[in-house]
Amino acid sequence: MENKIIELVEKMRPYLNMDGGDIEFIKYEDGYVYIKMIGACSDCIYQDNTINDGLLTFFQSEIPEIKGVINVNI
Repeated sequence: MENKIIELVEKMRPYLNMDGGDIEFIKYEDGYVYIKMIGACSDCIYQDNTINDGLLTFFQSEIPEIKGVINVNI
């Protein structure tokens, strides 16, 4: 499961990099993906939107078992 999530993170990374941000995969546990937002993404006021409307939706489209995405640097 973690390898598939890492592949998905790598697919999302260029989009975040375009705005000066990045993402780090921390772990997958009990249906939740733990990530850390880096760079411009770590302070962005739209961080929750990126996580819930972007990352979660994208992850769930590929892996329906994912229940949520948790940002560890909040």
